[in-house]
Amino acid sequence: MSQHTDQAQTIIASSNITFGTSGARGLVEQFSDDVCAAFTVAFLSALGPGISLKRVAIGIDRRPSSPQMAAACAGAAKALGISVNYYGILPTPALALQAMSDEIPAIMITGSHIPFDRNGIKFYRPDGEITKTDENLIIHSDAPLPNYLSALPDTSSRASKNYIHRYTNLYPDNILAGLRIGLYEHSAAGRDLNIQILEQLGAEIVSLGRTEQFVPIDTEAVSEEDKTSGKQWAKQHQLDAIFSTDGDGDRPLLANEKGEWLKGDVLGLLCAQELGIEALAVPVSCNSAIEQSSQFTQVTRTRIGSPYVIEAMTQLAKKHNTVAGFEANGGFLLGSPLMTSTGSLQSLPTRDAILPILVALVAAKRNNTPLSGLTAALPDRYTASDRLTDFPTEHSKKLMTAWKASPESLKTDLKLPADIRAIDFMDGLRATLWNHQVVHIRPSGNAPELRCYCEAETPEQAEILLKKSLQALKQASMPPPNQE
Repeated sequence: MSQHTDQAQTIIASSNITFGTSGARGLVEQFSDDVCAAFTVAFLSALGPGISLKRVAIGIDRRPSSPQMAAACAGAAKALGISVNYYGILPTPALALQAMSDEIPAIMITGSHIPFDRNGIKFYRPDGEITKTDENLIIHSDAPLPNYLSALPDTSSRASKNYIHRYTNLYPDNILAGLRIGLYEHSAAGRDLNIQILEQLGAEIVSLGRTEQFVPIDTEAVSEEDKTSGKQWAKQHQLDAIFSTDGDGDRPLLANEKGEWLKGDVLGLLCAQELGIEALAVPVSCNSAIEQSSQFTQVTRTRIGSPYVIEAMTQLAKKHNTVAGFEANGGFLLGSPLMTSTGSLQSLPTRDAILPILVALVAAKRNNTPLSGLTAALPDRYTASDRLTDFPTEHSKKLMTAWKASPESLKTDLKLPADIRAIDFMDGLRATLWNHQVVHIRPSGNAPELRCYCEAETPEQAEILLKKSLQALKQASMPPPNQE
């Protein structure tokens, strides 16, 4: 039993853990039992009047540090007189779906795609993700940390079963019959659920890359090893597609019949088109093919991060019947209930990996075309993205400050192939060139990384622009040589 007199804000502040675009993130050693308990108390205390605090839902990903963190959160909730529905290892959207259906708050222990030595906590109000205002209330909570005992209750499978039902009930049982799909399982939280969903919908499954060691898959920066593996798997097993997600199942990763991984925003665009979505909210980093497709009544661009997308979807829902959002990482957010020709979906305004993948596979099957045929029909805009890891945040901030003060120096520093036509500082720095290419530089909100997004009229041009931009960024971050 841990005994305390400190306020939550004191413990949280001393941990040096901050909120990024997807919850509180930090090094594993920073998430002590007391820190996890303090975050839990601060979150539950910040929910305010009018919200039932009888129960809280908790889930985890497969990181080795996640069970202990969840135990501290559960212990703190119990000390406040709040019972815990513990759902064990499951995708983040599955936990969110269950909590929203039960109208109770939720806590997900996950570091998503960030490196192995880190982890995180994501919070949900009964109506969905917390807002930036909620984040501020959590950080500055004056709630005292009660005496608590770290312990997990028995695991319930209810949330996982309901998540499976959400998608198997959307389509006829054999709608994917005849498709041979590779399931890149790695250490994804939802790997077993994904098998059940795909098999119930009639697909033939080939298991690939399953491991009990945690693998931090980043759907925005697919590793060269995974790019090579995708092509080898597709050829070796004669696959129609390869299905995967990031670690906590809120970001999709889908490869076509050639083993080529689709960009997340391209997959989101295919899904939104197929579902007949009227209005979209997407971050500034997404492919401009969205607007060029002329498929949507309104497209709102936001800062990067699901809270901003959700805020924009809320505004769009006041004017449109069907609203959705997605990000460059592929996570798809359904902002309104949806009726399709085969079933219905309740809204799920948080990132989800399953919906866009299933919709794309069904569209390919219905149109009797490979996935590459679906993407070939989109406007000719191609993106490439990657990140510089172990890139100190202070270096990123200095570069952003210098280029904002002197935009003309950007072309020289990054050795850009054309003059700059326009610069958008909504989130990082997004430069549109006169040759229609785009370079977007942005410090990560979750880790000491600098991300680079490039866009051009051919895949080759996008990759070349990305490679040259990353090399120039490395050089720009180096200190000047000593002068004799």
